Amino acid sequence: MLECRGQWIGTAMRIEFLHSAREDFPWTAPQLRIGSAADNDLVLSAGQAAPRHLRIEQDQRGWVLAVLPSATRVYVNARPVRERALLRPGDMLSVGDCRMLLCDDVPPQQREAMVAPVQARDTAALRALAGALSGRVLSVGDGLELGAYGRYPLELPQGETASLKLHWLDGRLLLEVVQASAAYPLRVNGAVVQRLELQPGDQISLGPHRFVLDAPGMEAEPVAAPPEAPAPALPEDSAGPRGEVWWLLVTAAVLALGIALMLWLRF
Repeated sequence: MLECRGQWIGTAMRIEFLHSAREDFPWTAPQLRIGSAADNDLVLSAGQAAPRHLRIEQDQRGWVLAVLPSATRVYVNARPVRERALLRPGDMLSVGDCRMLLCDDVPPQQREAMVAPVQARDTAALRALAGALSGRVLSVGDGLELGAYGRYPLELPQGETASLKLHWLDGRLLLEVVQASAAYPLRVNGAVVQRLELQPGDQISLGPHRFVLDAPGMEAEPVAAPPEAPAPALPEDSAGPRGEVWWLLVTAAVLALGIALMLWLRF
């Protein structure tokens, strides 16, 4: 079963190992093999993974996770995946007790600014993927605040509290931390942020809570196709002035008249 949770097409990703001293793992190849066998691209311990556990491939849809037949269950954002799933930056991939955060290799702070049309305020919304608000769609409107000081509470483990808000500034949708939690930082596409201009498809996570920004009408304009090359010239286009070929017309007419005369005399 293919779990489709939005489209993102990237070129590279970085895997961060949470609660582990292991260094981040960068990946730029079209395929990533994960398992406990030594010939995998990313090797996990035998207690965490099967020798051939899973494969992540990059295609026109983005990152596609495939669970291999010999593997035990894999979890994406605490949800079991039995066969296949589409991945996005900010997803949490769990194999055994190994938790891997998938991050876009390009920090969101380095993206180009995107100015949204006015009507985008009526369509922008946060779609909750995980946490107490899972399944709900929260309209951004003129502004939205979540957490201890907002309309929608965000309960965090161990009694931690945090609050965040979304608001518009000069046609840009900004995400800001109102109250920070040291244990559960605010992340966008896996990167820790304090203040960021959001774009459609961004995944926002805070502890167990995950949201995706849906914003129809806010997407970047499609790149205009390059102008078509002029059609190749036909032979008659490269001919000289029509006066140079008048004799061809006269010759054809004389031949046609001669053939007609011969046929008339024959019969």
